[in-house]
Amino acid sequence: MSTTELDDLNAARLALVRQRNAIAKRMAAIELAPVSMAEDFTRILLAIEAVDRALVDAGQPHIPAGI
Repeated sequence: MSTTELDDLNAARLALVRQRNAIAKRMAAIELAPVSMAEDFTRILLAIEAVDRALVDAGQPHIPAGI
């Protein structure tokens, strides 16, 4: 996998993480968050896992900052 492709995967992961965090923040602000919001959250988590698997397959696993 080329450097550009790896950069694209990492950028996609970052965008998904921002979206995950935004949904989590909205869910936390609502006393009774709708199930649809939890379903969206789950889909984003699955997408992040898929990108992580692609990075591992490319030999470049995502390593969180601070490790």
